[in-house]
Amino acid sequence: MKIVIVGCGKVGTSIARELNTEGHEITAVDNNHAAVTRMSETLDILGVEGNGATYEALSEAGAEDADLVIAATARDEVNLYTCLMARSIGVPHTIARVRSPEYTADLHRVKDQLRLSMAINPELTEAIEISRLLRFSGALEIDSFAKGAVELIKVSIPADSPVNGKKISQIDTLRGRIRVCTVERGDEVYIANGETVIQSGDKVSVVAKPEIAAKFFKKANVNIGKSRDVILLGGGKVSFYLAQRLLKAGANVKIIERNQGRCAVLAEQLHDAIIIQGDCMDQELLLSEGIEHADGVAALMDYDEENILISLYIKSVSRAKVITKINNDSFDTIISNLGLDCVMNPKILTGEYIARYIRAMQNSLGSNVETLYRLCEDRVEALEFRVRENSRTTKAPLSQLELKDDLQVICISRGGKIILPHGSDSIQPDDSVVVITKRKGLSDLDDILKR
Repeated sequence: MKIVIVGCGKVGTSIARELNTEGHEITAVDNNHAAVTRMSETLDILGVEGNGATYEALSEAGAEDADLVIAATARDEVNLYTCLMARSIGVPHTIARVRSPEYTADLHRVKDQLRLSMAINPELTEAIEISRLLRFSGALEIDSFAKGAVELIKVSIPADSPVNGKKISQIDTLRGRIRVCTVERGDEVYIANGETVIQSGDKVSVVAKPEIAAKFFKKANVNIGKSRDVILLGGGKVSFYLAQRLLKAGANVKIIERNQGRCAVLAEQLHDAIIIQGDCMDQELLLSEGIEHADGVAALMDYDEENILISLYIKSVSRAKVITKINNDSFDTIISNLGLDCVMNPKILTGEYIARYIRAMQNSLGSNVETLYRLCEDRVEALEFRVRENSRTTKAPLSQLELKDDLQVICISRGGKIILPHGSDSIQPDDSVVVITKRKGLSDLDDILKR
């Protein structure tokens, strides 16, 4: 697809990087010469210097022939106007980055008038992801498929788990309602099969309905309990959105924020949350507010260094699920060696969400990938396909199909029914099929076959 991205900041760069890896033709537009040069040289894409909200700049970027314009500047108003201008010159699809809670709440009223294909709020997106992780406090990662009916959940296997030392074929999978998909051990990652042996410390991903997964984790002695008492460090937009969702789910929420004015705003908007004015880096304050007994803690301050340091401290004094917001992805290797529970980057999440939307657009243009998640530090992909009438995968049961190595069909959704398939099951036209694989670049379900 031909895509124009307006805004070469961190969000725009993250979106461009995500889409560039998938082979799209990208042009980036920004007023800032240095930002345009940096993005175009780093990602080897076309850069245009100018005001992306104007007809002149959009025209120079080739928007008349583009399939999509993404407006990702720092200003919501500019992004919305950019999308309106892009539509006026014939661009069929537009996406706007909208951060303001007020605009986000009202956008559904004017989305049709603006002819927006999609609006994305990075902070709200991050809050949604964090709330899902806190729902299963013992989960390292959660991804959903089949419109949320089934989830891929990653956990760490404790030393006292009864599944230690057992082959997957020997584990009680609750009558086949649980599928073990991947096993991470040290620097290695494996696509699981019946002969794979689970060991203490392994990071294991399973697919199941949420309520079934909870039963399995209980039998495996994996602490997966729901976070009922949550402390949010920092009172920014992510904390606001997250607190709203947690309160609605019945959690007790406490927010610690340094700025007195911001505390007053939060207290007015979040009546059921406890708002504490104070320094989130003050260890005595954290202890006095019950950090030792919290189920979940999210470090959501403005500075990565503070979020990292306080997360490490909390891990030393509490058994809480700790989630750490990181804006700078330059030190991923170092951060991954610190032993943090969960690291969230709102910019990267935004790029991933937009990439998923574009895959859905492409589904009507030739590709049948509906959802794609990159897992295990980008070494594994989980893809959801819509099965076409003429697919070669529908010709025989799974046991008779010659599937490629390092690949597993983990889930079939058929008419609202979720099937965790066995060898005797078959794929049918119009099914939604989830595949997990170490192979990159699958664009069609038939690509899972050896020939």
